Amino acid sequence: MKLILISAFLFLINIFPQSNPSLQKLSKEFFKWRTITQPVTGDDIPRIDRPDGWAPDYSPEALKHYEEKYLEFSKKLRKISRKGWTRADSVDYLLLHSAIERVNWELNVLKLPYSHPEFYVFQTLGTIHDLLVVGSPMTKKRADNIIVRLKKIPGTLKNAKDNLKDPVRAFADIAIGMLTGSAEDIEKSFSFLKKDYPIYFNEKTDKNVRYAAQALNNYIDWLKNHRNRMNKNYSIGRKNYEYFLKNIALVPYSPEELLLMSNTEWNRAVTFDTIEKLKNKNLPPLKIFSSIDKQIHQNKIDEEAIRNLLVEKNVMSVPAWIKHYTNRPFPDYLLPMSGYGENDDFTSPARLDEDCVRYIPNPSDDQSYFSRATAQDPRPIIIHEGVPGHYFQLAQSWENPDPVRRHYFDSNSNEGIGFYVEELMLQLGLFDNSPHSKEIIYSFMRLRALRVNVDVNLTLGNYSIEQAGNYLASTVPMDKESAVHEAGFFASTPGQAITYQIGKTQILKLISDAKIYMGDKFNLKNYHDYMMVNGNVPVALQRWEYLGLKDEIKKLWPK
Repeated sequence: MKLILISAFLFLINIFPQSNPSLQKLSKEFFKWRTITQPVTGDDIPRIDRPDGWAPDYSPEALKHYEEKYLEFSKKLRKISRKGWTRADSVDYLLLHSAIERVNWELNVLKLPYSHPEFYVFQTLGTIHDLLVVGSPMTKKRADNIIVRLKKIPGTLKNAKDNLKDPVRAFADIAIGMLTGSAEDIEKSFSFLKKDYPIYFNEKTDKNVRYAAQALNNYIDWLKNHRNRMNKNYSIGRKNYEYFLKNIALVPYSPEELLLMSNTEWNRAVTFDTIEKLKNKNLPPLKIFSSIDKQIHQNKIDEEAIRNLLVEKNVMSVPAWIKHYTNRPFPDYLLPMSGYGENDDFTSPARLDEDCVRYIPNPSDDQSYFSRATAQDPRPIIIHEGVPGHYFQLAQSWENPDPVRRHYFDSNSNEGIGFYVEELMLQLGLFDNSPHSKEIIYSFMRLRALRVNVDVNLTLGNYSIEQAGNYLASTVPMDKESAVHEAGFFASTPGQAITYQIGKTQILKLISDAKIYMGDKFNLKNYHDYMMVNGNVPVALQRWEYLGLKDEIKKLWPK
């Protein structure tokens, strides 16, 4: 069933063989541990199959243990002999080094459990959202896991108060904003779960819902009472940012180079946007779908057409086993919890036989930036989130025979691919039948270029969150609520906002280099197939493995 994918990888593995069993053994041990300990985040890329009965543990004792395990894994990696390594082994080493250093980034640089009050929103409500967003039918096992995570909320928030020794005021404000009304949200959600699945959720669940709601309200009060004494500095500074770029994101550029790259793309996006609007000024505007059913139906038609175009133009394989990117209305039980995570179910490594699901609201003129774009034309979001974007890439990467590449993540490559394929489909003529839809793509381009500016300047302390939000709102342009939300998220997750633009720019550089170095032997379809199977691998490492060019790797290889 997966013959195309397996054949493609076997071809590549003959060129780039992996031969170090010690490295693979350590990676298996690390990622098994990481499955239990990796935090829940607002990032839409990590989709982790947690074991049954899992709930996050952020007790002081657990945090001490996580620190010890980071040092242990780091030491073990350094001891592995590099004798006789292939290029693929070296790539996997850098991936594992990055994954281990991400633990240090979370605990000792960002200090998420100690400085980020909003971190605990994701470790409580976010853990439940992750199970509610699953598109397959509710089962007793999933319901039991939801209840386990529900019961854990009071304890996690108690640990939060003990752990937050140096909380940042800006992140406390984000947490307060996210949690305002959260008690009512969780009560509404579980009342609908009781109604829809009374065999799994009943009066016995009510007590745990009340305890969770009370704990959430108490946490809000605690944050408000301590707010004036909290740290006002949320910037991690240049040194830590450069550590992230080199050791974790594996991006071989300085902050100034990132800004130069984004400014170049900003100029390009604004110019093409201006030209496109001039061309289209006498055309009738795009209409909002008149019903959610019509939007869902059009999404189905468009998703099939995109898959067909990829094959017709011979730019990418579309394995028959990959399921579809679908839309659904929000279930009543998910809607109250929709603000505590991403509302896409990309499935997971264990659920590749299920369709991907994106939950959508009723179409209207007053929707937020991305929802309104989708209510006008589903295709820009299908491309980025579905096919040939995140879902399409993640599904293939989760079938990568190399376990390091299956489990590794840093969203620079994933988001870079999602952004790259938007313009790929534009250039292939997908939007020729709807010129105003091209303006949506150019608006997305403007936003992604500006995100780099926001990320770098927030990190270096040049912008406040409010200033960054105003900048996005006025310059993209986009609605103020979405802009401030984005700015707050990027301030609390430095390095994430660059992923779209910088990842795409790296992909374009790789393709350009490949065409120059390989000449007529370069085949775009072959590279795209390699890119999708190895889509979790940072682009600088893809470039080294695919072309053998070492100039960027010399800037990344740890001493």
